Amino acid sequence: MRTRLSVCKRKRRFGSEAEALAAAGTPKTGLRHYRCDRCRSFHLTSRLKGKRIPRPPANEVIAR
Repeated sequence: MRTRLSVCKRKRRFGSEAEALAAAGTPKTGLRHYRCDRCRSFHLTSRLKGKRIPRPPANEVIAR
């Protein structure tokens, strides 16, 4: 799904993936980064609909 220009203009832009990851904080915050198809910078989002979330490696134990 393409980012609307009006949404892109309102969001904070990060010049690198590392900056966006640092701003997102821990995975528990619910934020993830993505590269915007409008400005080619990185933004943060909490939206998950239509996005694939990478699975953890098979050798990692998931705590419950």
